[in-house]
Amino acid sequence: MSTSTSNRAPAAGAPATINVRRSQLGRVRGAGSAQSGVHHWYVERATAIALVPLTIWFIISILRLVGSSQPAVAHWAGNPINAALLLALVAMTFHHMQLGLQVVLEDYVPDRKRLMSYVLLIKGAALLLGLIAAISVLKLALV
Repeated sequence: MSTSTSNRAPAAGAPATINVRRSQLGRVRGAGSAQSGVHHWYVERATAIALVPLTIWFIISILRLVGSSQPAVAHWAGNPINAALLLALVAMTFHHMQLGLQVVLEDYVPDRKRLMSYVLLIKGAALLLGLIAAISVLKLALV
């Protein structure tokens, strides 16, 4: 586990080396990810799982509403269950989108400052677009 050191003096012109007697685990401890990626991964999977039934419900509902008038669609969206499911779909979709784009940026943008600015831009855009969609659903449901 520990590294061995030699008592020989370094060769002339060679840089002196310092050997530290630490285990491999001791050398890497504290240099890891701090587990922040686990939460991100878990939330991304949870939103994906939540989106499956919400998307199926939305597609079936839209197919039933094909050819309906605007007041009929507004009446459908005015149902509290449908409005709540639409809001959940909007929230999960934009949050999942933001998480996925953040992973892509973290994988392909090497510059730390540029990465942080891109991540903030993506989060802001997702929040703004999500709010616009949520207000649209609420306006349709409450009219």
